[in-house]
Amino acid sequence: MIRMKDLVAIILAIATGASASLAAKIDKEPTAEQIAETVIFVYGTRQGLAQVRRTGVERGRILRVREDGRNEEITYERRFIRGESSDKDKVRLDQKMPNMEYALVYTGGHVWGRIGDTFFTPRQEAVDDFLMEMHHDLDALLRYKENGSTLTYVGKDKQKNIEMWILDLTDKEKNRTRYYISTKSGRVLWLEYERPGVGPGSPAVKYKKAFHDYRVAQSTLVPFRTVLYVDGERKEEKQLLTVTYGVRIEDELFQTPETAASTP
Repeated sequence: MIRMKDLVAIILAIATGASASLAAKIDKEPTAEQIAETVIFVYGTRQGLAQVRRTGVERGRILRVREDGRNEEITYERRFIRGESSDKDKVRLDQKMPNMEYALVYTGGHVWGRIGDTFFTPRQEAVDDFLMEMHHDLDALLRYKENGSTLTYVGKDKQKNIEMWILDLTDKEKNRTRYYISTKSGRVLWLEYERPGVGPGSPAVKYKKAFHDYRVAQSTLVPFRTVLYVDGERKEEKQLLTVTYGVRIEDELFQTPETAASTP
């Protein structure tokens, strides 16, 4: 029986147009693009992901640690319409908390807030967190070509007996994300990134997003549990409950104040 690690090496060779006889060599000395293409192949192939994930609805809950140390539970619904690149996507995130409910909407490169039919300008911190979620995620790697991002192969590492490829991705806005990818399965185990400190001279804030409970959803690979660490402390856990791709989504869900005003 073929080992998973050997299968990933063969997939890597096929995904990048190499012959299977070169798989072992590629497995030892991969290029950044070969690794990225292997990940894309494992998650559902570029064509498969583009076809299946044209639109989507994700529902789940978030357990977040507040500044006072108490836990806060949020239910969420994320709907999206995929564009030619990530900056042309339309994304709406509805969040429900015990004392409030609102939506953040990304379209045309801008983020708006909505409570019912009322628009508002979100706090800059909320906008930054929303955009950070888009810039530093699995999709940024799965769509690196469409987004015009740059890849750099950092090297190999081994932690807790797991061998990993380390890959850096820098997008057109100079956001950098480091991915740790299992050489055995081709799955992203976690990613890391940094944000500037709050005040002048403050150290950068370090983030780590770990992916767990991978499942197959409509022939694509999806992590159903994601844990976010900030400076080494566990701050948020997101549990995906249901996901459906290829559904009809009304464009009016992503209205801006301008388009809403012009609608009769």
